[in-house]
Amino acid sequence: MSKPLRALGAALSVPVLLLATACGTGAQPSGDEPGQLTIVTAFYPFQFVSERVAGASAEVVSLTTPGADPHDLELSPGQLIDISEADLVVYQSGFQPAVDEAVAQQGPEHVIDVAQVVRLQPVPEHEHGEEGHEEHEEEAGEEGHDHGDTDPHAWLDPENMQMITEAVATELAAVSPDDAAAFQTEADELVADLEQLDSDFSEGLQTCERREFITSHAAFGYLATRYDLTQIGISGISPDAEPSPARLAEIHTEAEEHGVTTIFTETLASPALAEAVAGDLGLRTDVLDPLEGLNGQSRGSDYIAVQQANLEALRTAGGCS
Repeated sequence: MSKPLRALGAALSVPVLLLATACGTGAQPSGDEPGQLTIVTAFYPFQFVSERVAGASAEVVSLTTPGADPHDLELSPGQLIDISEADLVVYQSGFQPAVDEAVAQQGPEHVIDVAQVVRLQPVPEHEHGEEGHEEHEEEAGEEGHDHGDTDPHAWLDPENMQMITEAVATELAAVSPDDAAAFQTEADELVADLEQLDSDFSEGLQTCERREFITSHAAFGYLATRYDLTQIGISGISPDAEPSPARLAEIHTEAEEHGVTTIFTETLASPALAEAVAGDLGLRTDVLDPLEGLNGQSRGSDYIAVQQANLEALRTAGGCS
């Protein structure tokens, strides 16, 4: 090839290379259409609400990969850019330290902190661990799983999800006033679905032989409070906490005292501990999903469906009529 042709080829390759590089940075979430808003959510429940409320008006992405434990989230450089450029960010402070730090550093204009939308309930003292809060902090280790004195799992109460829905509709209306009516229409439909879910839980759990249930970790405090149940967590509020021998002995005693038939495992955590406890007591295991994310084992394709599966699991375990 002649020198002039080689020079022309090199010159043409530069913009092609730059274009390929730009496409691979992850600076914009894939699938954006012209005119669409971009909503970045911290993990699944907020993604679900945002998708329902925004509809086709927005591309909604989750910072937590499907099937991953949101507690362990580490953000990529591309995700930091996504947060800074998003039209709306929906997260919950105190749950994922990496997201808290990124939101503070990137300073997106429109942000919903769910911890400011719903009332977070305190963690019962016995759920911190046998030695109280100090042991709880030690069990949480260096992975950022210490949620302090409040239970972060507020999304498991359908009434809280209604408040989150209204907050998303309100903030999206501030971002795009021309679409405010459409956002509110979608929000109203989702609120109606959540009200029906709430009614299903209330009616389905109204008459049960037992109201106590045992879970691998104590993620279901809001559900228990809402429907007058008693949660007994093997490993406390942190999913990676190891129960002490004394705590395991307490679980054995409480299971026998309340006639518990089932030990509940989760979809995103190892079932080994719950299965071991169930084996020792001769009990069955079943899944109760904290809905921190969906994966191939999830008993439903969205929040509503998985919550319905949770209801049926609780009804069976509780001997509800």
